[in-house]
Amino acid sequence: MGEVVLAVDIGGTKTAAALADRHDRLLRTEVASTPAAEGPSAVVDTVVALAQRLLAGTGLRLSGVGIGTAGVVDAGSGMIVSATDTFADWPGTPLAALVRAGLGVQLIPDAPVAVQNDVDAHAAGEYLHGAAAGASSALVVAVGTGVGAGLVVRDRVVRGAHHVAGEIAHLPVPGAAHLRCPCGRLGHLEAIGSGIGMHRHFLTLGGAPDIVDARGIAAAAAADPVARRALDESAAAVGRALAGAATLLDPERIVVTGGVPNIGEDWWNPMRAAFRSEAIDALQSMPILPGALGDDAPLRGAAASAWRNP
Repeated sequence: MGEVVLAVDIGGTKTAAALADRHDRLLRTEVASTPAAEGPSAVVDTVVALAQRLLAGTGLRLSGVGIGTAGVVDAGSGMIVSATDTFADWPGTPLAALVRAGLGVQLIPDAPVAVQNDVDAHAAGEYLHGAAAGASSALVVAVGTGVGAGLVVRDRVVRGAHHVAGEIAHLPVPGAAHLRCPCGRLGHLEAIGSGIGMHRHFLTLGGAPDIVDARGIAAAAAADPVARRALDESAAAVGRALAGAATLLDPERIVVTGGVPNIGEDWWNPMRAAFRSEAIDALQSMPILPGALGDDAPLRGAAASAWRNP
């Protein structure tokens, strides 16, 4: 396999790791449950164990490590700045230093260990190798259990002065004032636009409690007017937020990925309609594309950070 780096995607429920070559191609992948509730040491131990499984019998040492992780990240230091309470004691974790120490001699001397937010890694993957490839700039938005986004301009992820550039989840949106965001505030995009948000909105509209998630809402929407309304209004909230973000940032391309867009045209149609109704004339032709890489996107973006340490 020649020179390889370790690419890691640390999510709230699972951690994926892969060996990747200089073209960010994934050569071998392993997955484990994330022990998020057990604290940073357990999460780092999981990363190290996955690396050991990937390297076993290869005789290779790692030329670098790239990590995309849940939480707000200071990419310069590899430190977790803040996070939800899904990850116990995650804020303040010096993740780059802990992973470097855990891997020890499996790293070549002075190999980089780059850490970034998982959606930034996802954005980099789609920008370099997926639906945003060839664009000078792209806003990549992930809509799933939560909502996140990454902005890439001329091969660089834009992180912002406080490490929160792209936190589209916390944009205030019409129609969400009755819903509380995981950040604790009312009316943010994630409170209605995420899969969990859609379901909570459905319940506030009087939806049937035996429908337990966004997939159930989508399945019922053809026959259930409450499910149809919840789906349409959740998707429209995303479209309005994208129109606002596009007006502020003017990216060449928007890429939307994640589990919720996988609902299909029943989600994409109201999302796109809301974008077109809100976006100014100059933005009407902006491409809004589905992601192309799926779960590989954050790993490929993480691999790129290990090779090029952006």
